[in-house]
Amino acid sequence: MPSTSPVRLAINGYGRIGRCFLRALHEAGLTEEFRIAAINEPADLASMAYLTRFDSTHGRFAGNVTVDEASGAILIDGRAITIRHAQTPEAVDWRALDVDLVIECSGRYGSRAELSRFLAAGAPRLLVSHPANSAADVDATVVYGVNQQDLTGHERIVSGASCTTNAVVPILDLLDRAWGVEEALLTTLHSVMNDQPLIDGYHHADLRRTRSAMQSIIPVSTGLARGVERLLPRLAGKVRAKAIRVPTTNVSAIDLTVALARPVDADALRAALVMATATDGPFANLVAWSEETHASIDFNHDPHSAILDGSQIHLSGSRLVNLLIWFDNEWGFANRMLDILRHWRFRWQHARRDRRMA
Repeated sequence: MPSTSPVRLAINGYGRIGRCFLRALHEAGLTEEFRIAAINEPADLASMAYLTRFDSTHGRFAGNVTVDEASGAILIDGRAITIRHAQTPEAVDWRALDVDLVIECSGRYGSRAELSRFLAAGAPRLLVSHPANSAADVDATVVYGVNQQDLTGHERIVSGASCTTNAVVPILDLLDRAWGVEEALLTTLHSVMNDQPLIDGYHHADLRRTRSAMQSIIPVSTGLARGVERLLPRLAGKVRAKAIRVPTTNVSAIDLTVALARPVDADALRAALVMATATDGPFANLVAWSEETHASIDFNHDPHSAILDGSQIHLSGSRLVNLLIWFDNEWGFANRMLDILRHWRFRWQHARRDRRMA
């Protein structure tokens, strides 16, 4: 049987996703299954502890957070987390920290050469919270609920894709399997991010991103189409995407328009989507269904990858479908990272057992 001892984790980059991942682990009650043994973050210890305790988007942390200045650790419910303040992967001795996996949440590394720096510094495995530069830069890119079964346990570097990819790929996969997708246009309405300034400033090479995030609706570039095609290669050349940042702090939406290969009526489309999101459907606990008259704030801290808005389904003729997909771009994605981790752990522990028995 696979080992039941806790998996020791390290987080590299303790920003929005890093802190949400830690919170998701605690809220899911999985702290005996997974232990966060270390965090590498350039920020000072007091700021890290403070932002663990208090979050403007997700509220107060339910556990007890204290600082041990003498050892340079943060304690959560009395359990110490070793803190490092290194600027580069190789400046941390991951092997000495005795971790089974590093969760890379800084967003700074995208190529195989960059990500392999963690392995060279002693990290046994790396789970990346953003898409790699290309499919070849990681051993696998996983959207949980679509292709996690492809993990073998022998991978060293795995990407969890992006929040937008996790939101839209399951739905595109369903539509393509049922009726065929000839073309798809995705418009993401995304909450503000840290690469935007609060007031106009010399902040980015993209001049639109020099403008105040909270005062304008701002078109930005996106790699979502490439991300979709990486997960669903049969849709290569059929997907186009654009993104618009909107002045809200969390929860985003995708306006999805799809030209189907085969005709569908409104009742059949609705029935298929409802069935897929039911408690015994293929997207149970991953994609939810709502017909409430909700606004985006109503999905804050929602753990699903996506929520289909049943009040916003439109058909033009029998082949042009328009859907509105809500998603908490922080909390939903952090929970999918946790799902990937649990599945991958199961795979690598079985692979280790099989090697011993061979």
